[in-house]
Amino acid sequence: MIREKWMRRCALVVACAPLVLLAGCPQDDLAAPGTVATQATAPTVATPVAAPQQASAATPAQTVESSANAYKVQQLINSAEASYRSGVENYRANRLDAARLDFDTAVDVMLTSGMDLKNDPQLSDEFEHLLNAVNSLEMAALKQGNGFSPKIEETPLESAGDLTFAPNPELTAKLKAELEIKSDLPLVINDEVAGYIGIFANSTSFQAHMRHSMERGGKYKAIIQKALADQGVPQDLYYLAVAESGFQPQVVNAKSGAGGMWQFMPFQGAYGLTRNGYFDERFDPEKSSIAYAKYMKALYNQFGDWYLAMAAYDWGPGYVQKAVMRTGYADFWELYRRNAMPKETKAYVPQILAAVIMAKNPAKYGLDKVVPDPAVVWDTEKVDYAIDMRLVADLTNSSLSEIVALNPSLLRMTTPSDLPFDLHLPVGTKGVFEERLKDIPEEKRSSWRFHVVRTGETLDGIAASLHAHPSDIVAENGMKAGETVEGGDELVVPLTVASMVKRPQRYTVRRDDTLVTVADRFNVSVEDLRSWNHLSTGGVRTGQSLNVSEPVHLAPSLRSRRAASRGRRSGLAGSSKGSSKQSSKQASKQLSTGSSRGASKSVKSSTKTSTQNGTLKSKHKAAR
Repeated sequence: MIREKWMRRCALVVACAPLVLLAGCPQDDLAAPGTVATQATAPTVATPVAAPQQASAATPAQTVESSANAYKVQQLINSAEASYRSGVENYRANRLDAARLDFDTAVDVMLTSGMDLKNDPQLSDEFEHLLNAVNSLEMAALKQGNGFSPKIEETPLESAGDLTFAPNPELTAKLKAELEIKSDLPLVINDEVAGYIGIFANSTSFQAHMRHSMERGGKYKAIIQKALADQGVPQDLYYLAVAESGFQPQVVNAKSGAGGMWQFMPFQGAYGLTRNGYFDERFDPEKSSIAYAKYMKALYNQFGDWYLAMAAYDWGPGYVQKAVMRTGYADFWELYRRNAMPKETKAYVPQILAAVIMAKNPAKYGLDKVVPDPAVVWDTEKVDYAIDMRLVADLTNSSLSEIVALNPSLLRMTTPSDLPFDLHLPVGTKGVFEERLKDIPEEKRSSWRFHVVRTGETLDGIAASLHAHPSDIVAENGMKAGETVEGGDELVVPLTVASMVKRPQRYTVRRDDTLVTVADRFNVSVEDLRSWNHLSTGGVRTGQSLNVSEPVHLAPSLRSRRAASRGRRSGLAGSSKGSSKQSSKQASKQLSTGSSRGASKSVKSSTKTSTQNGTLKSKHKAAR
């Protein structure tokens, strides 16, 4: 019976693996969190089966130890799955705050178990499957349920749809004569590239999305160009993000699991990017761009041709290598003419070239009025302790949404307690952050708050707004009984774990509700409600869904892309998004052993447990 159950579970895992690396990832066709796909269940885990008899029999002591360990492993897996299933049930019932807490608990149960998640195969596989499922459902919940995730827009190439055209030699000759094609990439205008330029130039949708992409690109252009320059690869490889993400760093492909600005696959440790239950560096614009530049350099070293390198980025280097060996031609256009590549990869390279050429001729294609967004800059504080993003916002005099926006790789509201993390702070705030942080014990940084008193505020009012006790604030700040606070005072605000339970983030307006009554219900101001919900009037309607806490872009958004079957960025010889899933361990191993001639090596996250018994100093009235 146990064996049959195990076989059924394994069959389910194998059947679902090609979809998203695991069962349970919601697709974009979900209308609402309450309509989770039926396959959104806890990751299936094989029941431990007795090992085959070895030549030398194990001693009774070894057998007992092995059985005890197997029991502990299964108990841990059962506990994690129970929290996950509870999260799915809450997700289906539209209880998104409860669902997120359950998902966090499921991951925390494994992370804090003290067991070896990396070297135990069963635990490693379970944690990887669980992590994928949890992250995917959390992302969908954020996107569908509370409006926190940024609006994800189609890329310019996606907006143009499936395109076909007949060769037009006259158009090709005309464009060659008129267009500027200077580039550090070997740009060419042939019938294929000219055809796409002709179609894009007449597509209002393409031009609108291209303008938006170039505007967003301003945030990250300096970061990307530095990464490309450091690797000695062409600067115009910058434009591949037009096709991959439209310069949106938090995009996730719901079907394949590819994510980030460069749409890397979710292989653990691949491309030199760290991914765990707390953060995913595929969504870090700087680190992912460095990985992209290194990967493109490795592909060029492998094929010796930028067009083939771009094709390999889309299709997978193994498939391109096989096509070259099968035809005898290491030339993209020859492979194009011989139909040796999939339709999508054949279109990918000329579409990229068309977009680059149009971007270099902005006046001709209505792109000369584009005003790039200001560059994103930050200070970096390396932390190896848990700290809540609300406290970070307090210490830097910033908003929560600003802090979260600066840390797009962070999947939770806190950093991990035993892993290093590069925390991004608003420029110029690192000094004040470090100075104020000294007064908060390390073990309290995931729950306590910090507050700079504003004129007219009272101690009771501050305590009420932060769900703290006035007596605790008095004690921790060295204040005397009955002492009042004044504008400019800096207060450490102790909070208990219970007081940190998240309040609802969304509220559905009921009959007879007004903005005033809703504001009173959730202890926020009417002005905040208007700002968070983009309301121009004071009226609300029954059934309207409102943000009742400040929206923040906490996790990446899912979208279903037409490119779901692409094999790009796997880094594996012959791997594809549409092929069967390979384990993260296999991916990391093949990347680090040179399957792409120097593709990014896996990075081992160093762990550090640090406990600091800080001594609180009185900062009351320090800023007067």
